[in-house]
Amino acid sequence: MPAQLRAGAAKSDITTDAPGAVINDPLYAKALVLDDGTTTLVLLAMDVTAIGGICEVSDDFLPELRARLESELAIPGGNVLVNASHTHPPGSILCSHEEQVARTFDAVRRAKEALTPVKVGVGVGREDRFIINRTLRLKDGKHWTIRHANPCPPDDEVAELGPLDPEIGLLRVDRLDGTPLAVVYNFACHALLGIPGGAITANFPGGASAVIEECLGPDAMALFLQGAGGDVCEVLYKDPNRPRDCRQVGPMLGISVLEALEGVETGDATLKVVSETVRLPRRTDVPDRIATLRAEQDQLLASLRFTSLNFRSFLPLYIRYALNPEHPADYSYRYLQADAIGETDLKGMDAENRGNLDKYLSNIRAMERLARIQDDIGTLLKHKADNDASGEDTIAAEVMAMKIGDFVLITAPIEVLTQVGMNVKSASPHKHTFMSAFTNGYMHYGPPAEDYDKQGYEVTECLLGAGWQEIYEKKAAELLARL
Repeated sequence: MPAQLRAGAAKSDITTDAPGAVINDPLYAKALVLDDGTTTLVLLAMDVTAIGGICEVSDDFLPELRARLESELAIPGGNVLVNASHTHPPGSILCSHEEQVARTFDAVRRAKEALTPVKVGVGVGREDRFIINRTLRLKDGKHWTIRHANPCPPDDEVAELGPLDPEIGLLRVDRLDGTPLAVVYNFACHALLGIPGGAITANFPGGASAVIEECLGPDAMALFLQGAGGDVCEVLYKDPNRPRDCRQVGPMLGISVLEALEGVETGDATLKVVSETVRLPRRTDVPDRIATLRAEQDQLLASLRFTSLNFRSFLPLYIRYALNPEHPADYSYRYLQADAIGETDLKGMDAENRGNLDKYLSNIRAMERLARIQDDIGTLLKHKADNDASGEDTIAAEVMAMKIGDFVLITAPIEVLTQVGMNVKSASPHKHTFMSAFTNGYMHYGPPAEDYDKQGYEVTECLLGAGWQEIYEKKAAELLARL
């Protein structure tokens, strides 16, 4: 007969203690430790941008934390899952590296010391009201990503939205008396909104967790695990008519979790984890992609010739011709009188003005494309420099598969895009499989191979060659089959 599953949860505040820091809500490292008598697992949910790579969490954090957990708590490093919520900070948000390791370790230690018998259950929720696939599909087959670093594409060029995975994966952990100990919820999103004024915040996942914990009681902890949200953002992220405020959407996600939890039944469970490191190819196509962008740039620059208007003359003309396209120069009686006497001057002037307006509008579209191209070229050059500096053709990526009863996680140290996450989930032999991306490392975006020629931002902001997808999906399937 298997041993009784036990679990413990604890959290540590990892927010910066720098003088003058404006903090709206604290950032946490939240630990859930599970032990079935044979295997000990650790789930760590951290309110940080990434586990290494691009933020204040250094590349040394994960190996140092795991080494300490092994030596002091006898927890194998390969049984420790560390996920980043991918909150986007306004600046410095975390305590020092040494304190990050110490405080996160302390959360795991306290969680392990608090182990108590539990039952667990798995469930599924849904939230699609405030998220969107931010990489728009254009009519010419290309992609254009909604970002503040570049304009949005013209509406008449947009064909459709990209795929979206609104599923919320739920692990409910209850004490034997039925009181909740912890809730793990997995959801694909991009925590971009922040707080007006730039205060430090755990963003809307932090707000969702606060709602869940308030409703479940003071002895319950909510842990958010980021999913395959590489190409997901908030619908209102780029709305110029209202402040960006994550406090408006956090409760929506929290309530969706709570609603789904009501139907989750708990029972006994065992644990299993398998983990391997694969080598993913670094991209080698940057020179060709830059050459393509520069050729497009040259065409756009050449298209700017023969421009008659400047902005001062364009704007009043544009308003006049938009207000009354049929009679822009004056009242209709002027046109009627001109027709009566056979005069064509007004219509001739209108034809010339319309041509100049169309040319100026074409230039504006060219400018918007040029702005995007400049950003893309700079980004591609940066990642080429990073790959060149590595001196390697491949990069090591840890892939972990974890099973807690019927709740299954598959990880990636990558900002996995929606389609890849859905591929892995649909191919899994386990009914309730969820993607924990942004986990156990960080190596930027992971787009589908078919997207590489479509110029979306996630393909540009990418270290990996297109072959990464096949290698990763194959390894994920192998590990899931071994659980």
